[in-house]
Amino acid sequence: TCPQCHRSASLDQRGLRGFQRNRLLETIVQRYQQGRAAAAAAKCQLCDRSPAEPAAVLCEQCEVLYCSSCQLRCHPARGPFAKHRLVPPPGQPGAPGGDGKGAGGGRKAPTCAEHDLENYSMYCVSCRSPVCFQCLEEGRHSKHDVKALGAVWKQHKAQLSQALNGVSDKAKEAKEFLVQLKNLLQQIQENGLDYEACLVAQCDALVDALTRQKAKLLTKVTKEREHKLKVVWDQINHCTLKLRQSTGLMEYCLEVIKENDPSGFLQISDALIKRVQVSQEQWVKGALEPKVSAEFDLTLDSEPLLQSIHQLDFIQMKFPVTVPPVPLLQLEKCCTRNNSVTLAWRMPPLSHNPVEGYILELDDGDGGQFREVYVGKETLCTIDGLHFNSTYNARVKAFNSSGVGPYSKTVILQTSDVAWFTFDPSSAHRDIVLSNDNQTATCNSYDDRVVLGTAAFSKGVHYWELHVDRYDNHPDPAFGIARINVVKDMMLGKDDKAWAMYVDNNRSWFMHCNSHTNRTEGGVSKGATVGVLLDLNKHNLTFYINGQQQGPPAFENIEGVFMPALSLNRNVQVSLLQFS
Repeated sequence: TCPQCHRSASLDQRGLRGFQRNRLLETIVQRYQQGRAAAAAAKCQLCDRSPAEPAAVLCEQCEVLYCSSCQLRCHPARGPFAKHRLVPPPGQPGAPGGDGKGAGGGRKAPTCAEHDLENYSMYCVSCRSPVCFQCLEEGRHSKHDVKALGAVWKQHKAQLSQALNGVSDKAKEAKEFLVQLKNLLQQIQENGLDYEACLVAQCDALVDALTRQKAKLLTKVTKEREHKLKVVWDQINHCTLKLRQSTGLMEYCLEVIKENDPSGFLQISDALIKRVQVSQEQWVKGALEPKVSAEFDLTLDSEPLLQSIHQLDFIQMKFPVTVPPVPLLQLEKCCTRNNSVTLAWRMPPLSHNPVEGYILELDDGDGGQFREVYVGKETLCTIDGLHFNSTYNARVKAFNSSGVGPYSKTVILQTSDVAWFTFDPSSAHRDIVLSNDNQTATCNSYDDRVVLGTAAFSKGVHYWELHVDRYDNHPDPAFGIARINVVKDMMLGKDDKAWAMYVDNNRSWFMHCNSHTNRTEGGVSKGATVGVLLDLNKHNLTFYINGQQQGPPAFENIEGVFMPALSLNRNVQVSLLQFS
């Protein structure tokens, strides 16, 4: 029983040796071991150290192995060495002969496991195994469905390639998703800091408001206290004065009563009685009671406020939805490259209104009206194919189910004065191999694959040249222009998204929509230069080989946004020379 799939299999008299050997896995292991051995043996041929440093590159023209330091010192990428092709040392990925088919890497055709002298020639569909002619003659597979080994091999390779394309697409989606998640991490971090700062500011504002109200309440208490003190002091002074007057009158009356002279007493008694009565009347009811109390009739009802503080929390989105607020442009992330502009924005912190998407608007680069260039949920957008040496104004607004919010501030962006580009690794087919700062391109596949430039043209006259660094076995590289959504797994010009000239060692043809026209004598070889002239003022395309124009302008009425494009296979290597 298989320990992996738990399926049972019957063994013949040979036991486990009766199972088919995985020759493909054996070959891969053998090739890997040979590559490691070759890589370990590859040493720099110019090192004065002992032992020599491991080789980093091999110059195909000089046929010399260099380590990194010796390559920089003895083989700089300038002057006569600029056109030399540097490749990985033998045994490393991308090295010539690294696929096991070069010198010393050839393999014998596999022989039948049951008939050692017979090579596999057919494939038994019923048994799902390759068989030899003698297996068919002996009758074991005579009544089975049998097909040619090569045809089934190509069919299964095509099925595997198709399945790999699906896996590759999913892997690309997964990479984009990881980038999205990493951007989300950064956005969460930034929004968290913004929210913390706003929360601290709001709480500080509450504390400030409470402090100001505290000062007002203390002022009221102080005024009430001073009023009570004044009333009491006035009452004390008034009572003291009356008490002093009453005490003096009582002492005088007592002295008068002590006199024994009736006539003298009666002479003043009436007036004195009236004075005593008036003095008594001055002590009216309440005169000897405090006018104010010691208690303060001020009660601070802080319970509702304390309850509100305890209930202070973040509100949920349960209130009526209104239009989004003004987006904030992130100027530190806005930039230009060539004739492309990149803009980034975000919503203000503590914004409670939901956002369903954004509308980015750009003018025509000449002070004209704004037009929509992007509608979506992303907060980062790159617009390609703008005019060179132009000033663009950009603005963005958000929208939701309630409507469209106000515009952001306008940001001004200046495109480059002169066009420049390299090959674009992000949009190239996965079999394309770029080097020399993305200015040199080749391919891992025998099939034609497409790579685009990093610039997009929509206006003006543009010219660039490409140098054929390597040209083996008479392939047909194609040079031209394409739209961003061109098919990248076949020759340039076979679909309706590309306009190209493909060329062999003797002649060239123009191609668009798989239509071949304008056959012209004159091919390419190693060292040849191919020029492409894109005139978007006259809307045509012209090609040159070694300075000679290949027929009349290749295509007429070309309009839109185009990118430099190239298709090639593993037999060709091309480098970008100049552009204007």
